[in-house]
Amino acid sequence: MKRICCILAVLYLIFPACIAEDFDLPVQYPLDEKGEAMVNDVDFSGYASIGDNNRVFYEIFVGSFSDSDGDGVGDLRGVINRMDYLNDGNPQSGVSLGVEGIWLTPVFSSSSYHKYDITDFYSIDPAFGTLDDLKELIALCHERNVKLILDLPINHTSTQNRWFKNFLNAHAMNNPDNAYYDFYTWLPAGSKAPAGRRFAQSYQGKLLYEANFSDSMPELNYDKVAVREALLDVAKYYLDLGIDGFRFDAAKYIYYGDNAQSAEFWNWYVGELKQIKPDVYTVAEVWDGEGVIDQYIPYTNCFNFPASQASGLIAETAKAGNVNRFTAYVQQYLNKIYALRPDAANVFFIANHDTDRAAGYLTAASGQAKMAANLYILSPGSPFIYYGEEIGLRGSRGGANTDANRRLAMLWGDSDTVRDPVGSTYDSSKQTPYSVKDLKKTSDSLYNYYKRLIMIRKANPEIARGEYTALSFTDTKAGGFTVTWEGSTVAVLHNTGSNTAKLDLSAVTDIPFATLSAVIGLGGASLEGTVLTLEGQTSAVLR
Repeated sequence: MKRICCILAVLYLIFPACIAEDFDLPVQYPLDEKGEAMVNDVDFSGYASIGDNNRVFYEIFVGSFSDSDGDGVGDLRGVINRMDYLNDGNPQSGVSLGVEGIWLTPVFSSSSYHKYDITDFYSIDPAFGTLDDLKELIALCHERNVKLILDLPINHTSTQNRWFKNFLNAHAMNNPDNAYYDFYTWLPAGSKAPAGRRFAQSYQGKLLYEANFSDSMPELNYDKVAVREALLDVAKYYLDLGIDGFRFDAAKYIYYGDNAQSAEFWNWYVGELKQIKPDVYTVAEVWDGEGVIDQYIPYTNCFNFPASQASGLIAETAKAGNVNRFTAYVQQYLNKIYALRPDAANVFFIANHDTDRAAGYLTAASGQAKMAANLYILSPGSPFIYYGEEIGLRGSRGGANTDANRRLAMLWGDSDTVRDPVGSTYDSSKQTPYSVKDLKKTSDSLYNYYKRLIMIRKANPEIARGEYTALSFTDTKAGGFTVTWEGSTVAVLHNTGSNTAKLDLSAVTDIPFATLSAVIGLGGASLEGTVLTLEGQTSAVLR
């Protein structure tokens, strides 16, 4: 009876409104005087505990998220101040977005705005706050069952890092016995660089050091045990502070052009981290095709780049594409990564800080942004939301060719003073006119849609954890899958087209589904016997 009541209560909250433009709809579920959803009648007691590989993560580009001290730069205190927005620790409140994990882009000392060139791994950049701020954020996250992972760029450092200065000094003194002499990859002056790799000349002109990303980002030499141990010590330090894991930047470049050797490094590195913290969460940036990503999956989770961005299968399917093709892909991808490592996770995302914002090619008004969110958040594994995605924040490189345009300030609509990062040139007239404050008050806004979508995922834990089986429908682009976990099975069906689809479940599965557990999208749905009627741009969960 409790489970039935829970389902009915969730249905009341998430049943969709009729098709209409965003921001102009009347309230469809109860809001309090602050515009927050009132969900106190939902029974969350039966919800399963969150597995580390099944969480909804939220990427925060720290300098652009929330500014606590009025200097225009986002900081750790800003993240702390916004925790009630992200996860207030009470799933029944309806106040927070409900994310279960947070990825912070680098917070270590650095001379750049993006902080991917580290000057000191053991100190927090003063623009972002202090080590005590980080400790407070860790404690707050853990109080609310939120995992906190740090972006760890260990392929390279800044030229201002003391390690690099010691390296240059060792060469200036012609002292190969110095511990830092081979700390970075280098060649004698006048040497020809290996094909595909880039070397810069040192200040003294006596050597060339590897710098594939930038002259200001010299690459560490992982052939040396001292280097490996130094970077392992960095990770140990933050794990000891309570950090739950890491996102590994530029993972395939540890040994430039040699994926086998780079993957073997991560085998060693992650293996060592698991000795310290057996449940450490790791996810690697291997920006490449599946053939390359597959080499890293045995050792760490990896972002699913082929499915992301404007050209990826998520966006293609959201634009009235064939859902059956999408679910068939998910099936084969899951089968493959589980064969490589049984506890591997599919890590879907649409965009991140290195890509153009999804709002540029998946608009809220068209319904495509919502359908893309349905496709990737209502999928197994650990989906990652890029900050601002839930409000339709825009940003792209454009002709300026700067990633700063992809990392623009979050729009809160209150007194927050965070500004766009240094170097950004994005035309502000093209930015969304809606802030968090605006969208909270409108029931069918993209923000409230994301909130409801994450609630559906939590209310149906089979989606994140279950054994996946794609359902192959013919003569329709609508489709879906079943997931079974601990003896319970649900079906998730999507119709990304504009026309109503009628799906006879008996033609694709023997499992009897009797309950329409959740509906979310721009239309409605009904279940009569084995036939699901699913209106356009709508998804449904069946039990």
